[in-house]
Amino acid sequence: MANAKTLKLLAQELGVSITTVSRGLAGHSDVALKTRERVAEAARAHGYSPNRAARALVSGRSGFVGFVLPVRGPNLVDSFLGEFITGLGEGLVSRGNDLIIATAAEPSLELSVLRHMVDSGRADGMVVNRIAETDPRVSFLMERNFPFVTHGRVLDETARYNWLDTDGGHAFGEAFDMLYDLGHRHFGLVTIDEPMTFRHLREDGLTEAITRRGDPRVKLDVATSPRFDRGARVAAINRLLQTPSRPTAIIALFDELAITVMEEAVRAGLDIARDLSVVGFDNTLSSGIAPPGLTTFDAQTRQAAREISEMLIQVIEKQPEEPLTRLIKPVLVPRASHGPAPSQ
Repeated sequence: MANAKTLKLLAQELGVSITTVSRGLAGHSDVALKTRERVAEAARAHGYSPNRAARALVSGRSGFVGFVLPVRGPNLVDSFLGEFITGLGEGLVSRGNDLIIATAAEPSLELSVLRHMVDSGRADGMVVNRIAETDPRVSFLMERNFPFVTHGRVLDETARYNWLDTDGGHAFGEAFDMLYDLGHRHFGLVTIDEPMTFRHLREDGLTEAITRRGDPRVKLDVATSPRFDRGARVAAINRLLQTPSRPTAIIALFDELAITVMEEAVRAGLDIARDLSVVGFDNTLSSGIAPPGLTTFDAQTRQAAREISEMLIQVIEKQPEEPLTRLIKPVLVPRASHGPAPSQ
């Protein structure tokens, strides 16, 4: 732990009490978030790091939050995960905690790695993301009564656990309404095979919006492929684009798929927005720079991860009786990839 001289130095520099510095360094929630962040920044500037072993002896906690990262292909972290992990780290360090990442060499080993992190006592809590419709990780953590927060939900609405999610169903309904009002009647959906809850909810949002219109002229073609198989993805998209009567607007499950749609459409000689409107989801960094600029929905990934870290620390420290839940409404980011339906 910090000695009296260190605490006094930081307190004088920040204009707060020694007690505030001490509790801020320990991540106590009774110290305001902005103050904890100032204390942590000043401590780092002076090269001070609280002694983990001493803190663990006093609190019975390790000061670490765990996250299991499956290794899929050559790219360990995609744009979405990069923002998510950055946000987690930012949120945790402001509370005097750190993120510990364990990799799973294969997706099938993810549960085993998570189980080991829980059983070893390395982490005080876990963050779990990319939730499946029925997710064994969520079931395991609930059975163990281990502190955790998920980014996303399982389909079972009666399950009691802590989660934060983005309302993708609302966003896909909004995307359809926007494109419908621009005259589009033939739509395409580019999605994935895997039974992920976010896929289910976004697809439901789209089909419900179509049903609400009650317009028999609306047609929906679906292209699906395994999430991490780029070759299969490109083939499925090209089948959609090369049909005699192709869609005039395509909504993709997430930005990476939407960007691939734009790339393949340009390769096929189509003009984005004039010949084909494309809408994505997530607002990853690449969506803003992929020509001509992808219209998408901002899932506020980095901020969501920060909030998840705050929720998890609250679960660890206060053990609330009722689950903490939050549903975020994504915000439309209109760019240049959508426009009026082309004249027939």
